[in-house]
Amino acid sequence: MDALDGNAIGGLLQEVFGAEMTAATGTCANCGATGPVAETVVYLRAPGTVARCRNCSSVLMVFVKVRDMYCVDLRGLATLASSP
Repeated sequence: MDALDGNAIGGLLQEVFGAEMTAATGTCANCGATGPVAETVVYLRAPGTVARCRNCSSVLMVFVKVRDMYCVDLRGLATLASSP
């Protein structure tokens, strides 16, 4: 499975959050690393779309589409703040 960066899910994030989120700053709940969503490590062919921390490889976000509705798990993020 090929790893991509967070820019690969820019459209998905726009659809889910209704805003440009690749420049948003996230903090990993596991290791405390902070950085833009664009720098996460993304796997598109996992069960759903998975974004992992570039520092510790912990799962930050999981997106699964079920019957035209996205199920989103953000438990791996301590914070997520969009840029003004």
